[in-house]
Amino acid sequence: MTLIPYTLDADDPKATPMGLIVLQTDETLEPEFSAYFSDRAYPIHVSRIPSGIEVTTDSLAEMETALPAAAGLLPSARPYRVVGYGCTSASSVIGSDRVAQLVKQTCDTVEVTNPLRAAAACAEDLGVSKFALLSPYIEEVNVPLRRAFAQNGISTDVFGTFGEAEEAKVVRISGQSVIDAATQLGSDPSVDAVFLSCTNLRTLSAIPEIRARIGKPVLSSNQSLAWHMKTLNNAN
Repeated sequence: MTLIPYTLDADDPKATPMGLIVLQTDETLEPEFSAYFSDRAYPIHVSRIPSGIEVTTDSLAEMETALPAAAGLLPSARPYRVVGYGCTSASSVIGSDRVAQLVKQTCDTVEVTNPLRAAAACAEDLGVSKFALLSPYIEEVNVPLRRAFAQNGISTDVFGTFGEAEEAKVVRISGQSVIDAATQLGSDPSVDAVFLSCTNLRTLSAIPEIRARIGKPVLSSNQSLAWHMKTLNNAN
């Protein structure tokens, strides 16, 4: 055996990584983030967290115990400016503050965000507070989600759902279905924006068409999370 010397590259101080925790059943968040962050100069390290085949309040609450382990699997050679937890509905059940506490137990990060916290920040930035909410979830999941939005000063009086619990079906809801449903809800004159909930719902290509149809801001779980992570990353 020949022991060969080597040198180490220095880490670029301007390229501090971000972390992302994705649900085991999620097929959409990573591909859409690839588009939202296509021009980034920093890495995004991804971990997965066990999640149920169906979205129920019980399966969402179970992720509370798994969050520290999932966060602990992110590479730890350098600290993070921001880590995103990619579940809108679980964030409403567990709570944004609790999500941040759990992630910080095992991951050195300045900020922790999630789609719920991100949507509230995005709404504030846009000056909107009345969402037409489109959800794929069953009612037991919709209730805490809408309650959480209300606690953040956002009304969801105009609300529609596909009523689907199975993640494998949520991710395959057609873009046209999303566009048509969001256009119907967003056309209500009492709302000033649309929010498309769920990181597993494919919304990237639907947003421009919905916006063109209704002439109002259109937000989604993935768009809001990407925007907030970028904002927090640039603020530190």
